Amino acid sequence: MNDAERLCHDPAMRWVVGDRAITGSAASASQMGRFETKWLCRPENLAALADLPGDWIDTVHQRRPPKMIVLDMDSSESPTYGTQEGSAYNGHFGCTCYHPLFVFNQFGDLERCALRSGNVHSAADWRNVLEPVVVRYRGTVKRRYFRGDAAFANPEIYEFLEAEGYGYAIRLPTNSVLQGKIGHLLKRPVGRPPQEARRFFASFSYRAQTWNKPRHVVAKVEWHPGELYPRVGFIVSNLARSAEGIVAFYNHRGTCEQYIKEGKGAIKWTRLSCRTFAANAVRLQLHALAYNLGNFMRTLAMPKTAEPWSLTSLREKLIKIGAKVVSHGRYVTFQMAEVAVPRRMFHEILSLIARLRAPPAPA
Repeated sequence: MNDAERLCHDPAMRWVVGDRAITGSAASASQMGRFETKWLCRPENLAALADLPGDWIDTVHQRRPPKMIVLDMDSSESPTYGTQEGSAYNGHFGCTCYHPLFVFNQFGDLERCALRSGNVHSAADWRNVLEPVVVRYRGTVKRRYFRGDAAFANPEIYEFLEAEGYGYAIRLPTNSVLQGKIGHLLKRPVGRPPQEARRFFASFSYRAQTWNKPRHVVAKVEWHPGELYPRVGFIVSNLARSAEGIVAFYNHRGTCEQYIKEGKGAIKWTRLSCRTFAANAVRLQLHALAYNLGNFMRTLAMPKTAEPWSLTSLREKLIKIGAKVVSHGRYVTFQMAEVAVPRRMFHEILSLIARLRAPPAPA
């Protein structure tokens, strides 16, 4: 919305829109505003928007069938600056904000997201966000996994994942009973402190009062140079792996936090400045679609030399670059400098995009 007035006259954007926009202009800021806040805010349209990322990902998986699926769930904050509907102070983040919930897969695709009020728990409304994703993968992928931090240490989540046949690794909050299980590892090792960190692992069966059965818990204890007390973490899991293997699998959950950072930095999905909650929910879903388009571009249509590129690099080097538009009678030429993207790389990108096109229908 902030760039609609400029983009409606942008030559490249007018060619993307097509039809009358080529010789005139694309939708104005007022037209875009009415479409976003009046039409997309309807419950049926907002529900369709929430389902759209999953439909896109299913289409991508037809071209790139995954051998397994790893779902990472996490929440984040979107700061607000005013009396926006649904905004509230969140003590964990220390600001007035919204508190959206996200589910990513191991490729960085955003499977589903939902906007929530700022003062809800990190795992609030988890079923409405996670279950549609789980349903989509029923019977299509055999190896399915889930990772989550301590906010999702909920017996309802364990039972749901076990019933769906998911392997999971979820961090557990520390308590005295868990620490008592590994008391022998919490004593400082004998001898001169080493110059590097020392790690110890343990695994045991544990059942909390709210659990319907005992479950496998893994503990990791780290002694770091110069620190008086160890760093202790617990993970509940149903994976048939060693303690070290379960911890290594869980540690990859950090990529989910990186995807959220990219969404904030490159896509700016924290810009939820509308007055009503529904309009901001629509805007978050539109940002989610923009994020997935960028991630599809990065994972499907970029050459090997561009593998280290983040979404910010992709935006600054490939999308938001200057070009001279030369219109001819039968074609249009975009003349671009080779400062960020050399001619050869651009040709490789166009070739990869061409391969993604669906084959022509048989005559």
